[in-house]
Amino acid sequence: MKLLPITLAFFVSSCCMGQSIESVKLESLQKRIKSSDKILVINFWATWCAPCIKELPLLEKLNQDNAGVEVLLVSMDYDLDPDIEKVKRFQARKKLQSKILFLTETDPNAWIDKIDKRWTGALPATLVINTETNARELVQGELKDGQLETLIKKVTN
Repeated sequence: MKLLPITLAFFVSSCCMGQSIESVKLESLQKRIKSSDKILVINFWATWCAPCIKELPLLEKLNQDNAGVEVLLVSMDYDLDPDIEKVKRFQARKKLQSKILFLTETDPNAWIDKIDKRWTGALPATLVINTETNARELVQGELKDGQLETLIKKVTN
């Protein structure tokens, strides 16, 4: 009988803390961008990137506070470590609620410009897209407090 509470606690903590992480290829990510009916905030990050981790609370706050915006956290961990479980453990530890996509692409130099021609490949990188007008704003480097809201206003005006 003692196993039931432990098993239940593990189930709740592992499945209900955040959303499931989806493995995607570039083509799937591009389709997702085109099919969204919200303002998209796509953050390219990695678990090993200190500035990426530092800005996650800003993205999480936006995800919780703004229903008209869809936040996608695109993990770039695959190229250095293809173990999605590491990202899942990171998600659970940080209690991330935003949707996380695990991009399973190698050779970033071959596809980065397909995301945005201005992107050098630096992490973190945040792309804000108005999917109705295709207006885009890109920030390479760590986001500052209030910067996301400014970027969203730029693509909606």
